[in-house]
Amino acid sequence: MTDTSHIWTGKARSYNQARPTPPSALLDLLTQLIDTPHPTLVVDLGSGTGLSTALWGERADRVIGIEPNADMRQEAVRTTEGHPYADHIEYQEGLAHQTGLPDECADIVTAAQAFHWMEPTITLAEVARILRPGGLFAAYDYDTPFAIHWELDRLTQEMTRHIVGLVQQRGLARTLKIWPKDKHLDHMRESGHFRFTRELLLHHVEHGDATRFIEMMSSNAFSNQFQFSEQESGLESLSSAATQYIGPKPIPWYISYRVRIAIK
Repeated sequence: MTDTSHIWTGKARSYNQARPTPPSALLDLLTQLIDTPHPTLVVDLGSGTGLSTALWGERADRVIGIEPNADMRQEAVRTTEGHPYADHIEYQEGLAHQTGLPDECADIVTAAQAFHWMEPTITLAEVARILRPGGLFAAYDYDTPFAIHWELDRLTQEMTRHIVGLVQQRGLARTLKIWPKDKHLDHMRESGHFRFTRELLLHHVEHGDATRFIEMMSSNAFSNQFQFSEQESGLESLSSAATQYIGPKPIPWYISYRVRIAIK
């Protein structure tokens, strides 16, 4: 299986500054579902810069982020320095289907905005291997665009469709394999590894200014991989719109999370 994690090389600092942090309500939800308020071990697959990993530091005795990209891991380690629960948090090189962890070691395994990069059959087999009986797997993603201003949302959707069209026209998609997010739950159900699955929705509010918005939009995989110019991708026009509809001061961003869960 091809490792495409190299597309994030050189983008870790920007990614960490612009992308949202999962809400604490997610941790409340996942731990309550399996009656484990303080997990012994949480494993975060495709942990990136640790946005979805470090927040478990206070809850879990131990949390391990598995991330193949060295730049992302280094940024995660850097941002963990000074964390009040840094002793609970660690990062390891690895792939979602090759974690190197012992059998049945984890109470909870997560994949935050990452499962679409993972071949589902072999990844779910690995998840089932490292989860204890009764443990929980959660693959969760935020919907984009975030709800900020309808006109900005419309332009963001247009830019996304335009970039996807460019990738398809030029035959570039062959080098970047992505699995549809709307099939995550189907893959879990069809894997045969889990006795219960369902999808849940959570909503969260973060604040950001126009600069953060553009930084976030420019950290998409297609732009990173294929190096489209801002004019070619439509980001130049979107930047002007962000300046108009968000401006220099942070305003609320309403973020919806889709949480697909599976119980072993």
